[in-house]
Amino acid sequence: MAITLTELETLLKDAFPQAKVTITDLAGDGNHYAAEVIDESFRGKNRVQQQRAVYAALKGKMDGSQGELHALALTTAAPD
Repeated sequence: MAITLTELETLLKDAFPQAKVTITDLAGDGNHYAAEVIDESFRGKNRVQQQRAVYAALKGKMDGSQGELHALALTTAAPD
């Protein structure tokens, strides 16, 4: 079963409560999302570290062929 936009947003906001989180369902199918996560905790971290933190927040939802989330175009940054 595919993850809903609301479930995805909840996972990210739980992990990054002060973040600005924007999610877009790219294909309208609940499997292909774009997420932008802007959070102070990313300051001083490189892109790989930032994205690993986001993937950890997804708690395995993208793992393997049976994952609930098929594709995520991810943008991360610290606030300006």
